[in-house]
Amino acid sequence: MNWLEVSLTVNGELAESVADVFARFAPNGVMTEQGVKFLDDEDEGTATGPITVRAYLEVNDQLEEMRQKLEESLFYLGMITPVPAPIYKQIADQNWMEAWKLHYKPILIGQQLLILPAWLESPDPKRIPIKIDPGMAFGTGTHPTTQLCLELMESSSIVIRRSKIAIDVGCGSGILSIAALKLGVEKVLGVDIDLDSVKNSRENADLNGVGDELLLGQGSVTEILRGDFAFKSAPLVVVNILAPIIIRLFDAGLADLVEAGGEIILSGILEHQAGGVTAAAEAKGLKLDDQRQMGDWVALKMSREV
Repeated sequence: MNWLEVSLTVNGELAESVADVFARFAPNGVMTEQGVKFLDDEDEGTATGPITVRAYLEVNDQLEEMRQKLEESLFYLGMITPVPAPIYKQIADQNWMEAWKLHYKPILIGQQLLILPAWLESPDPKRIPIKIDPGMAFGTGTHPTTQLCLELMESSSIVIRRSKIAIDVGCGSGILSIAALKLGVEKVLGVDIDLDSVKNSRENADLNGVGDELLLGQGSVTEILRGDFAFKSAPLVVVNILAPIIIRLFDAGLADLVEAGGEIILSGILEHQAGGVTAAAEAKGLKLDDQRQMGDWVALKMSREV
């Protein structure tokens, strides 16, 4: 089945009226698209600027008649307020999920790791595969923040010494927790404030044959320190979230999760934010051991003295 996309870019006041017109002829619904303005690194964004309204008409014997009726309705709307001419575009139907999978390839990380889409076989049996089905959670392995974190984990002296436990704050898809276990850590606690992320982490753990050695729960630093989970600290802590949140977590006691002689890996940090995160960590008694960068993104490995 093929589709004819019809779109109009209008101001906010007119967008609702155009959407109402489109909805009469598009049984699959109408889509609106607008720019977003961000005030700072934590801002969720505010819609701004003109709105593009899109609808999709099925290409069949009734298409030309449907198109004429739609343009007639827009003409009558234009008698009330000026309406720009609609733009048409032919769209070939396809299996969007399968098409997306074609572009998601295995990713080599460091010397040992391989991020592997769950539906593919490993192209390199010598590497440690981490199978990921992205789902709704953050952390597919394609983003620099995740790759930097994995590289630092692989080189971590704590991991090399086969640490017994680790903590993953903001576990997302579970990719870092699973990697820690596959690199030799015996048990990992993964927490996230988003319940969907916790569920997705368990699903990805199942894909990788990871069971009770991965403890998952909803929460963050406060809940860990309060004793809501199996342990309150670990030799290795990994955190891959936004820099302003990392700084706030240090105020909440993030550094207390790191045992004496242990390491913490921090990622999700833009280059210009690295100094602020480092300062917040050093104020809590941690020292910088390694800093890596990929594009605009930075990851830090810090440690607590014995």
